[in-house]
Amino acid sequence: MENPDGHRLVHRTRVRTTSCATALCRRRWLPARRSVRVRPGCGRLEPMRKLTYGMNLSLDGYIAAPGDDIGWSVPSDELFQFWSDRLQATGLSLYGRKLWQTMSSHWPTGDQRPDATPQEIEFARRWRDREKVVFSSTTDEVDWNTRLVTGDAVAEIARLKSEDGGPMDIGGATLAGAAVRAGLIDEYVLATAPVLVGGGTPFFPVLDSWVNLNLVETRTLPCGVILTRYETRR
Repeated sequence: MENPDGHRLVHRTRVRTTSCATALCRRRWLPARRSVRVRPGCGRLEPMRKLTYGMNLSLDGYIAAPGDDIGWSVPSDELFQFWSDRLQATGLSLYGRKLWQTMSSHWPTGDQRPDATPQEIEFARRWRDREKVVFSSTTDEVDWNTRLVTGDAVAEIARLKSEDGGPMDIGGATLAGAAVRAGLIDEYVLATAPVLVGGGTPFFPVLDSWVNLNLVETRTLPCGVILTRYETRR
């Protein structure tokens, strides 16, 4: 981003762990750095598919309170539209088993409910149309433009990143945590609600080393949720 005199400012954030998303305010954001691959036969470097991990979370860093309780989340048309637009811009959605069960229990027919809002109808149709991959060793079958992977999740995600295609989103703490630890996440999107839940399922996994990040965007929604985007510094 740039300050008034034209000098570029870059916010750099360093996350350290131990071993054991009022008035709108928007900051100009920098283009995310991309991982690269070498095209076979020519030695030319090409960008890899970008993988983004984003979810709603509490101020103390949990995506669910104990018992998988998400009743603390802030209802907001603006926040719902934010996630719907991200879904529209995504080429492939990656789900862990629990998040898949939550999404697939509602959105396949979400646009057919009598009380569905225009936003919900739009999201349901986008969700059904989007190509999806579910990672689970216990799920028997999936539907709605979805493929099931029962083997090594990290190896498959790395393979997907090396393929041609649009950007990918990943959701679910266990699946995303494995991708974080493997260094596969290129961007983090946090929708932070103004609430402390005291425990539950953390957004970030326990890491063995620091992950250095650059802040690329921040804005506050009228509901009080703060949206922040960070890129992995490579």
